[in-house]
Amino acid sequence: MRHLPSSSALKAFEAAGRLGSFLSAAEEIHVTPGAVSRQIRSLEDFLGRKLFDRRHKQVILTGIGREYLAEIREPLNRIAKSSERLRTQDLASTISICAYPTFAIRWLIPRWGSLHDQYPNIDIQLTTTLNAADFDHGGYDLAIQIGSENKKIAGYAVEKLLEIDAFPVCSPELAENLRQPADLRDQTLLHGNPRPDDWKQWLDFAQVDGVDADAGLRFQSTNLAIHAAIEGLGVAIGLEVLIDDDLRSGRLVNPYTLKRRSHHPIQLVYPIDKASDPVFRSVRDWLHAEAGNDVSPLA
Repeated sequence: MRHLPSSSALKAFEAAGRLGSFLSAAEEIHVTPGAVSRQIRSLEDFLGRKLFDRRHKQVILTGIGREYLAEIREPLNRIAKSSERLRTQDLASTISICAYPTFAIRWLIPRWGSLHDQYPNIDIQLTTTLNAADFDHGGYDLAIQIGSENKKIAGYAVEKLLEIDAFPVCSPELAENLRQPADLRDQTLLHGNPRPDDWKQWLDFAQVDGVDADAGLRFQSTNLAIHAAIEGLGVAIGLEVLIDDDLRSGRLVNPYTLKRRSHHPIQLVYPIDKASDPVFRSVRDWLHAEAGNDVSPLA
């Protein structure tokens, strides 16, 4: 078992020995001269050696005090430099994330304040794209994208972040006319171009016949299709993780109980060597925590 003096006592002794004054040491470390004197006295008691000769308005290092100061000064300097390096590294840390636009708008950005509050010194740079992230040219640290279950990519970690449950959603007023899935025959279907098969997959899952899965209005993004549904323009396929706030507020309703679980969840993808970066691990673990996942920290 190591027997070490208190860091406060060492700090007070080093400052007083270097400056030759309890008063100057007190000013440097922002305590009172009496506190410096008490810390040094406790250090002397711990060591069983006298470190200073105390004279009227003057303190002088003893021979043992000079030797001890010379021995501890460099280790303390290394501790100070290492601590400053880590603090500076944290302040300069940047994590680049690539995500789908609708995911960024509906899930990530509403949680942005929580991330900043928890890690104010991490600079998050967010890029959105409808395509799979190009790590080679984009310089990304992390991508949030949709992929098949049990997907493997050489050199990359792939982790499930969120399951996708898909189902029809519409405004409360329009939902009054939807008592069974077959009633969709008389409604305008709303499509987001990035997910062109959502309606066909849900209709097949629900075993609904007589509804043209390709008919209706098409929008450039899933987010626009959802907004059109809120405005009562028709019925869209919503992804539960992205419309949770709209369902809770009543802006959107699910007229049926049938939810189709996708085999392509939302995933985190990142180079395996990022696992050694403590700043990256903090962001990765935060994402999993926000998703409600019980995921062990990276080794």
